[in-house]
Amino acid sequence: MKIQNAFRVGLLGGLGVIVAVAIGATIGSLATILTYVGAALFLALGLDPVVSWLQRHKFPRPLAIVTVLVGVLAVFAGLIFAIIPVISDQIQRAIRTVPGFINSFFDGSARKAIQDALPWLDVDSVITGAQNWVATLDPTQITGGVLTVGVGIATGITGAVIVLILTLYFVSSLSNLKRGIYRLVPASKRPKFIDLAEQTSTAVGRFVSGQFVLALSNGVLSFIVLTLILPAFAVPVSYSALFAFIAFLASLIPLVGTVSGAAVITLLVLLFDGAPSWFIVGIYYLVYMQVEAYFLSPRIMAQAVKIPGAVVVIAALAGGTLLGILGALIAIPVAAGIMLVIDQVVVPRQEEL
Repeated sequence: MKIQNAFRVGLLGGLGVIVAVAIGATIGSLATILTYVGAALFLALGLDPVVSWLQRHKFPRPLAIVTVLVGVLAVFAGLIFAIIPVISDQIQRAIRTVPGFINSFFDGSARKAIQDALPWLDVDSVITGAQNWVATLDPTQITGGVLTVGVGIATGITGAVIVLILTLYFVSSLSNLKRGIYRLVPASKRPKFIDLAEQTSTAVGRFVSGQFVLALSNGVLSFIVLTLILPAFAVPVSYSALFAFIAFLASLIPLVGTVSGAAVITLLVLLFDGAPSWFIVGIYYLVYMQVEAYFLSPRIMAQAVKIPGAVVVIAALAGGTLLGILGALIAIPVAAGIMLVIDQVVVPRQEEL
């Protein structure tokens, strides 16, 4: 191809690069909003099978949608009025123990407990280093850190409310959204596209349900072990309801949720109950994570999205690495969609050659 005006071609190419960079920066700045929208859409797709089940049982779709929305709001209200007061009470009790925990570093009891639990550790040098570090802290930095934590908590609560509102909207208008997207596809290819899209959305709904089952399993087992089993063997865990709730919420996040929740719970047990309890709780969560990773998660997700367990694990790792939480959310359904396209589009075409 003969280039008539090299300057014009270069200018257009440079403008194209600038526009592409600007689009990328815009998408990056909207990452939080896109995460909210993606999480709400996935929750809505997870609730859509419930709406379809009600429709199959002679519920008109508007009534089925209203029933599901009322159920979601009832669960949310029950969470607030039933669980939050218990957690608030335990948090207050935990806060009251913090001064005694700090004083234990000055009266020698903390040193003795750490030395008994970790005889190989040079406790004096560790405590001296910690005291020197505390002495060098700037009060303004501490205040700024507390403010940052407060802003983070407020942002998290706001995000949860936004996701809830978007979920309610998507559940009520999911059929209209699908019809709008289907109209953008050429009429000749629309039936096949609709079939694949419906199968993919079903896989997404099953994936959300499977993730909820995993989270519920972690929360219930954590409550049983920390509340009933460990105290029966003289291993006290003071704030079992709080820890079980943390385990449930953390496990709702694919890929890293269980690990993060287990780490937080183990550190809190070390802080409030001492060395024997945190060691045994840490062992329990290590065992549970292995059972979930190699037994529960592959089987539940394989049944949910109908793809092999190895693909489930690889897709979750790849999605979480590329796009964080949103990537982990969409990785397995995207893998299911790709396998559907390969099985129902690519393979039949190859068979015709």
